[in-house]
Amino acid sequence: MDADLRWVHNGGMASLRDRKRARTRQALVEVAADLFERQGYDETTVAQIAAGAEIGTRTFFSYFPGKEHLVFPETDRRVHAALEAIDQRGPKDGPAEVLLRALRRVGDDSDDLSERLAALRLRLIREVPAVQGLSLRIQLDAQRQIATHLAAAFPERLDEVRAAALTGAFVGAVTGALQVLLEREESRDDPAAVQRALQEAVDAALAPWFSGAGSDRSDH
Repeated sequence: MDADLRWVHNGGMASLRDRKRARTRQALVEVAADLFERQGYDETTVAQIAAGAEIGTRTFFSYFPGKEHLVFPETDRRVHAALEAIDQRGPKDGPAEVLLRALRRVGDDSDDLSERLAALRLRLIREVPAVQGLSLRIQLDAQRQIATHLAAAFPERLDEVRAAALTGAFVGAVTGALQVLLEREESRDDPAAVQRALQEAVDAALAPWFSGAGSDRSDH
C-alpha cells in the first residue's frame, strides 16, 4: 500500500482527496511498469502512461517530473525511514545499528525492494542512460542527507568523512546485494527470502562498523 494512503501530517486518516491522489499515483507506477516490460522504456510515452491511469498528460506532471521518475516511486520514503531510525535511536545504538533498523523497517513496510519493480529498475538502470543518471543523483542525494544526519547524531563517533564512508558502505551493500539477488530468477518468486538474504549481506558488509568494533570507534 502506498504510504500516502495511511496517514497525513494532521494526525488523522488521509482525506478523500489524498487517497484518490495516492491511488492515481500508484496506478501510474503500475501502468508504467507494465508498459516498460511489454514494449520497452524508450517506446513508452508519457501520454500512454497517463491514458492507462485515466488522467491527462498535463495532469501526469503534477505527479512525476518525467517517466524516469516512475522507476523510483519510494525513494523519499526510504530516506525518511533512515532519518527516522537515526532520530529514534536508543542510548546503546551505534550508527550501523540504526541504518540496519531502517533497512528492516522499509523491508517490513514495502514489497518494492524485492518484487517486480525492483528487478525492472535494476535492468533499466543498466540499459537506459536517463534512468541510470537519475539513479545516481538519487543515490548521492540520499547518501548526503543520511550522512549529514548521522554525523549530527553521533558527534563523538563520526566526523563528516567517516559518516559519509559508513553511509556509502550501507547504500553500496544494499545496491550490490539486490543486483545479484534479483538477477536470480528463483529469488523473484520469494520476496521474504530476498529480504532475509539482503539483511544478511548488509549485516556482513557493516560488521566493522558495529558498536565497539573497527572504524566505529572514535579512537581510530
